[in-house]
Order: sequence, then structure tokens, then C-alpha cells
Amino acid sequence: MAQTARRISIGFQGGQVLSLRVSDEQLKSLRQALGSTGWHELDSEDGPVRLDVAQVVYVRAESDELRVGFGA
Repeated sequence: MAQTARRISIGFQGGQVLSLRVSDEQLKSLRQALGSTGWHELDSEDGPVRLDVAQVVYVRAESDELRVGFGA
């Protein structure tokens, strides 16, 4: 991927969580697919991932800001 990758966590019904690094474009594509049914393919740094969007409970994306040390 040419763009910088962003770490996301995808939570599924049943409690499983999938952590990936994807581009902002891929994250936007996933967010648009949420609420629908069927399969959605993401291109992550580790390769393509297909997921059933009907089973997705949440998507958490880390911010771009860097933090050093303790505190907020």
C-alpha cells in the first residue's frame, strides 16, 4: 500500500476481535459497507481479508496523533 496504514480493530458477534493495518481509503470503504449484509473485502498490510459485515459489532480506529510517555 502506498499510503500510511492505520491500525483498526474489528469486533464481531461472539466477542472475537480482528486487528489490522489498513489505509484510510480501506477504512472508509469498510464504514460504508457497515449495516449491509454480505461479504466485504479489505486490503490490509498482511493481505486481503474478507469479512461478513452482518457479524461486525464495532470498528475502532486509532488516531493519527503520536503519544509519548504517560497520560493523555
